Amino acid sequence: MQPIMAGRMIIGFDAKRIVRNGTGLGNYGRTLVNDLAALDDFDLRLYAPDGGVTHLRSQIVGRPNVTFCFPHFAHTSLGKALWRSGGIVRQLVHDDVQLYHGLTGELPKGISSSGIRSVVTIHDLIFLRHPEYYKKVDVKLYTRKFQQTLKEADRIVAISECTRRDICEYGEVDASRIDVIYQSCAPRFTEVPRPWQMWKVRESYELPDRYILSVGSIEERKNALLAVRALHHLPDDVSLVIVGKPTAYSDFIREYLLEHRLTSRVQILHGVPDEDLPSLYRMADCFVYPSRYEGFGIPIIEAISQGLPVVACTGSCLEEAGGPDNLYVDPDDEQAMAHAISQMLYGSPGREQRIARSQEYIRRFENTDAARRFDELYHSLL
Repeated sequence: MQPIMAGRMIIGFDAKRIVRNGTGLGNYGRTLVNDLAALDDFDLRLYAPDGGVTHLRSQIVGRPNVTFCFPHFAHTSLGKALWRSGGIVRQLVHDDVQLYHGLTGELPKGISSSGIRSVVTIHDLIFLRHPEYYKKVDVKLYTRKFQQTLKEADRIVAISECTRRDICEYGEVDASRIDVIYQSCAPRFTEVPRPWQMWKVRESYELPDRYILSVGSIEERKNALLAVRALHHLPDDVSLVIVGKPTAYSDFIREYLLEHRLTSRVQILHGVPDEDLPSLYRMADCFVYPSRYEGFGIPIIEAISQGLPVVACTGSCLEEAGGPDNLYVDPDDEQAMAHAISQMLYGSPGREQRIARSQEYIRRFENTDAARRFDELYHSLL
């Protein structure tokens, strides 16, 4: 462990997802920690059960005020799980941590009685709002962790107004305990890819000349089939590229493509590296995000940052993420989805104006805003 920088307050973070998750929660943690480190106000300690994946861990920018910390004695899977759920508290006390931030909806048992202040970020409560997408045993486990975390937390952060409403409803929490701090977008999505990068990505994936793009885990809740079905009502030269982690739902979509003779118009890409995503966004006509429920919807921000208009679905927080100049449809209405997409294709009247206004709207989600909000929150608790 590096020596503590004199005079600094010490903030600990739950870093399990930072070192293990390539998207979603992992991106949230890595982006926030890098932005906080750049402010240079605190000594940051990242607590993970192990080193995780090297290329993910290495995305944390090396700075003297950032250190990874691992269990002193836990070496088995069970030992690491017990350490993270409660045993870590003794280590935090030993390391003189003054505030601990649970980045992914969890806090260790006993943190509130240790004298260490705590903040927890809750991204969504989909397991309570839509339990049909989870195993019953998982719903019980997640619910118990949620209730325990509410008892431990000094302050709760929701990543959207939608999530704050869910926390108040399902946790019976007074809204005054909750801060809404929007999730920030990784800096790489604000940079325009170079022509050679886009050419390389187009050649590598054999992309169609004209396509709409969808990014996110390919699971039932994400509802990618709605975008597939919308192709029936769109010009034949418009294709769909779906990027995401494969699940059984991917196979369901492939069966639909075979049955309806759409295989030539849909590409499903797995394992796409982060550095290729900006080019995939930039070359698309528009972005579609037909999810039935989200805590926020960061791919919408990424797409707008890369100059795309967005079509998403109603029912959760996606209007909050994309703003009033994008289009939102019922998650079961394929014709409405197709009509909305047709208004966002290259050459459609008002397309460029929509994009410009959307890019102005998402400035509220820029990186330094989130980091400074957390900086202020930590100071207020300490």
